[in-house]
Amino acid sequence: MINFDTKKSIRESFGKKLEELGGKNKNIVVLDADLSVSTQTKFFAKTYPERFFNVGIAEQDLVTTAAGLALTGKIPFAAAFAVFITGRAYDQVRMSVCYQKANVKLIGTHGGITVGEDGATHQALEDVSLMRGLPGMTVILPSDCNECEQALEFAAEHNGPVYIRIARNSAPDIYPEDYKFNPCKAYVIKKGSDLTLISNGDLLAETLKAAEVLETKGISAEVISVPVVKPLDCETIIDSAKKTNTVVTVENHSIYGGLGSAVCECLSENYPVKVLRIGTNDVFGQSGDAKELLKLYGLDSAGIINKVMEVL
Repeated sequence: MINFDTKKSIRESFGKKLEELGGKNKNIVVLDADLSVSTQTKFFAKTYPERFFNVGIAEQDLVTTAAGLALTGKIPFAAAFAVFITGRAYDQVRMSVCYQKANVKLIGTHGGITVGEDGATHQALEDVSLMRGLPGMTVILPSDCNECEQALEFAAEHNGPVYIRIARNSAPDIYPEDYKFNPCKAYVIKKGSDLTLISNGDLLAETLKAAEVLETKGISAEVISVPVVKPLDCETIIDSAKKTNTVVTVENHSIYGGLGSAVCECLSENYPVKVLRIGTNDVFGQSGDAKELLKLYGLDSAGIINKVMEVL
């Protein structure tokens, strides 16, 4: 049973896990754009100062330097706000990292509209789309601390570019203790027969809340967690769609180019079925409390329920 009221900081788990990985592999280096307190790379910086590089508020330099370190045999983890490391440094990610198949791990913190009061300039709503379109890039959106830590372990072992997007807000423990992150498989959290709910990141908790309420209304919702948007596990999604014939995607991102688009691409080619995409709809975010913004944009559990009832 998930306790939605008890939440933990995924960013802090990321920072401490990165510090742990640094002790296991001396080739791991960490770079930051003068945001080590916000990104939580401060733990690594304190323990391994000789392997930590603060490049200043210069995300393009951050990515290019990380690529150079990767080409010398290091395993660089480069962290910054998601909107900057994917947007401001896009050309460097494309040419210095992906084109060269450099073994760089990009960590985009403060992803989505739940960045809150920092407003539209700091709310990454297009980052998954940008990274998903790059050849060779693996794109991961963990939903709780356990999944984030396991995703980091995978990234450290995987040879190639990886983008991990971490939300600013904390999250409850969602998965069972024996959960094993598999970069090739989605995870069916709840079985159902009337519709399929697909989500990831910090909105997976809201999606699960919505599923519980729908159950009281006599609607059986299957909930699938898709932490890895690229490469996408089409098989699990298709199997569920064949059972329910109605699919709803929920993401803290634009409905264009992210999880919803990936699911539509998968189903249109393999099992055409109605898909409702819930996310931000061709708009920028705005400044406000994270919970209020989720409500305003219809991304909280109540908003998800309302949209599901419409499509049903």
